[in-house]
Amino acid sequence: MSEHDPDNEIQEAPEKPRGMSENIVRNGAVLALFAIATTAMIALTSAVTEDRIKEQAALQRLDTLNQLVPTSLYDNTFQLDCTLTQDLDSLGDESPKQVYRARKQDEPQALVIETVAPDGYSGSITLLVGIASDKSILGARVLQHTETPGLGDKIDLRVDDWILSFSGKALDSEDDSRWAVKKDGGQFDQFTGATITPRAVVKAVRKTAFYAAENWDSLFDAESNCPTN
Repeated sequence: MSEHDPDNEIQEAPEKPRGMSENIVRNGAVLALFAIATTAMIALTSAVTEDRIKEQAALQRLDTLNQLVPTSLYDNTFQLDCTLTQDLDSLGDESPKQVYRARKQDEPQALVIETVAPDGYSGSITLLVGIASDKSILGARVLQHTETPGLGDKIDLRVDDWILSFSGKALDSEDDSRWAVKKDGGQFDQFTGATITPRAVVKAVRKTAFYAAENWDSLFDAESNCPTN
């Protein structure tokens, strides 16, 4: 018997051509670089978009502040004269709320308080409420909501002027019965087919106005500590 048995040989894989290996490495490197570049582009686009969104939100807020407080009431840069406050019961949730303070010759003239109506039909509704030194309402505006188009979205001034009905109203007490929709015996209109939304907004404005009246001096005396962006 021959000592050389071809059946017992370990078969070795054929050696790949060098050119093929180099192509695989080169293609892998190209794909890796493409993935890195794509990821970087997405991150850059996201950062730019986020900055633009923040800028637009800041411009919207400034425009809303100017709608709520007449220029005759202040001589300070009141959108920068801002402090943070928290009150779960009065301002809708536990998050810090911005309070803008209008002063004239260093005397308190008006507050604009960020607040939330947590019980809207489709979710929370974010508002700004302006209160004058005599504790009357300068006005209210909705900043953000997800209410039903054609029904609950009438709280938005771009859709309907209902929100203007708060201007000039006063609050006699925390439980002032006039501060309700007409369906509940109050003075504010409800919407056809949508009572929950205006009811939530009326309640939020009422609570915010009472909070302002009860904390007027301390809100004006608090340090300015709002975020700058």
